[in-house]
Amino acid sequence: MSESAAPSASSRELPRPADDLRAPETFDAIADPSARSVALFIEASRVITSPRCLNCHPADDSPRQGDDHVMHDPPVSRGPADQGVTALECTSCHQDKNGELARIPGAPKWHLAPKAMAWLGKTVPEICEQVKDPARNGGRSLAKLVDHAEHDELVAWGWHPGADRKPAPGDQERFGALVAAWVKTGAQCPTKTEEPPR
Repeated sequence: MSESAAPSASSRELPRPADDLRAPETFDAIADPSARSVALFIEASRVITSPRCLNCHPADDSPRQGDDHVMHDPPVSRGPADQGVTALECTSCHQDKNGELARIPGAPKWHLAPKAMAWLGKTVPEICEQVKDPARNGGRSLAKLVDHAEHDELVAWGWHPGADRKPAPGDQERFGALVAAWVKTGAQCPTKTEEPPR
């Protein structure tokens, strides 16, 4: 793979801790802005496809738990506003912060992403196209996507999940910087052949 076409295979295979997230500057050597944009999204997708994000982005009516995306226990349902059903809303158990003794995760406005924003079971290229589409991303412009990645409190929970949950790679600041750099370079999406190995 040439440097101008896409990130080199060696740049994706460098040994590094699994919880690391590369900085946007890491991709500056990729001369082609479109290829750099793809590489930036692939790196950001390490957060997006982490269990901390995917578990709240299902296509069906049940949130998931754990690193293996098991069904929520006790069984709950999405409800009409993605916040559970009457008398068993998400916030009945999930408060605005983690319940350390009860091991119940929590953050402000805890809820499921709308079905239009489902990521679980999708490929990185599919998620990328969806993230750019205001009809499937909560009505956000690219600028609002950057703000969401950088500042949203529910997104921030992914790096502070409490109990023994593995956090998303990196931190919110680095993730936000990757999303901002992706947008600045044209918000290009990877093709199926450029999708990172899982």
